[in-house]
Amino acid sequence: MKSLPYFLLSLCCIIVAEPSLAQQQQELGLKDYYHNLFPIGVAVNGRAIKGDEAALIKQEFNSITAENAMKMGPIHPEENRYNWGLADSIVHFASANNLRVRGHTLLWHQQTPKWIFVDENGDQVSKELLLKRLREHILAVVGRYKGKIYAWDVVNEAIDDNPEKFLRESKWMEIIGEEVFARAFEYAHEADPDALLFYNDYNSERPEKRERILRLLKNLTEAGVPIHGVGLQGHWSIFEPSETDLEEAIERYASLGLQLHITELDMSVYPWEKERRQKRADESDAYTPELEQKQIDQFEKVFGIFRKYAEHITNVTFWNVSDRYSWLDHYPVHGRKNYPLLFDQNLQRKKAYWKVVDFKKD
Repeated sequence: MKSLPYFLLSLCCIIVAEPSLAQQQQELGLKDYYHNLFPIGVAVNGRAIKGDEAALIKQEFNSITAENAMKMGPIHPEENRYNWGLADSIVHFASANNLRVRGHTLLWHQQTPKWIFVDENGDQVSKELLLKRLREHILAVVGRYKGKIYAWDVVNEAIDDNPEKFLRESKWMEIIGEEVFARAFEYAHEADPDALLFYNDYNSERPEKRERILRLLKNLTEAGVPIHGVGLQGHWSIFEPSETDLEEAIERYASLGLQLHITELDMSVYPWEKERRQKRADESDAYTPELEQKQIDQFEKVFGIFRKYAEHITNVTFWNVSDRYSWLDHYPVHGRKNYPLLFDQNLQRKKAYWKVVDFKKD
């Protein structure tokens, strides 16, 4: 059998070695497309850091957030007991795979253990004791992951949903008052002076709530509190936010000299509802072509805005990995399936994915 001429053999090698455009795209992840702009993160639970979801995370993302494992209730259920296991495993997974970690969250009105608000006699604690317990909690949690978690959502959702009110009513507010927010940031800074500290909230782009969030942020910054950024949760839908509302919000927050993180991004295919309810018998939860197209358009729009303001936005994090599981499957409508992410139930890229990584219009 005659051997091929050298130049033909070389040409064959070149053809075999050169990957196709489709192959190149398959090898790139969200983190690679946005490498020169900002990290792309995802919220994880214990299941997500194993098996096929873990493989997807390593392919697509370079930042992770614990969905629930670092919240006060799960991690500190009793005064003298911490549940470090799941939080430790998430941080270990991140370290092993060169992923950055955002910590979530230190002070919140929900998922707070009841013990923290009562004394040894079962009576409501004093302001002094509650501040002491808060400091001990923050020093323990932030201190454990010092140097491993680069940013923390320190205070979460402190603004009331009622436009006529300022701060949300809670046991923290009842016992300590507004001072609790400054103290939380100070304790976090004490525990890890190098960590970036954020205030985090939803509907933060809606003008009326935006102004109340700005009021709190100004109170903190003008008092010299160590706060470095604001987290816009990004629990949005195919119906909102508008381009105007989102751009104005980014500009207003950035004017305070704060970094912006998009901390909990998902794109519901249903209108916003606040009150919980059961799915109605006549209510469809099919992911129709019409809903899919609206979602594609909305993802394309918001990521175009993120790129436009990349000098201020220093992280974008999705809330959950794929449509296989989303917290929106049960909230606010129990039993209704949602499809709010860029990967489908089989962990395949949806059409919206390709609009998110298409920079041609920029």
